[in-house]
Amino acid sequence: VDTTNILFICGGAFDGLDKIIEQRTDTSAVGFNSTVKSKGDHNVGKLFQLVQPHDLLKFGIIPELVGRLPVITSLRGLDKGLSKDDLVHILTEPKNALCKQYHKLLSYYQVELSFEKGALEAIAEKAIERQIGARGLRAIMEEIMTKIMYEIPSDPTIQSVCITERCVREGEPPQITRDAAKPRAPIKNAGVTL
Repeated sequence: VDTTNILFICGGAFDGLDKIIEQRTDTSAVGFNSTVKSKGDHNVGKLFQLVQPHDLLKFGIIPELVGRLPVITSLRGLDKGLSKDDLVHILTEPKNALCKQYHKLLSYYQVELSFEKGALEAIAEKAIERQIGARGLRAIMEEIMTKIMYEIPSDPTIQSVCITERCVREGEPPQITRDAAKPRAPIKNAGVTL
């Protein structure tokens, strides 16, 4: 989205707005022929597509602000319905993707990090299996990377680390390449943040 001519963007989870929209759009009947729905039956993403300015007023947003929101839209949720390919994309493609963060951290120690394609897919499958979606990818990555992140600063002979599919699925240690004849230079700027 080109934000050149956009004054501000008002975004958030708007927890509870779905109930206001559901009350407004509810056309269910009362009696013996009515269908019984549980509270978990409604799709929040579809309800947010039906949002109107007066729903925002009932939610508690002041009229002066609602009047300055000419475009109201909803976004597709990241946590539910993500495919394995979507999760692999989230791991590798964005500017601050987890894989890029670990690459940068290891580069401070002159260590090259690589991930097998099967390893990335296995991480995505674990997130789907645990039903933790995109937000849970960091927890899975930390399970895999924590031990090696502690070993690298104290072992200057490590030159490269490869995360394999078996590391993710079976808990095997990563493949480490060492070069005893060529120790790393000390870190000059250890206080750099990502």
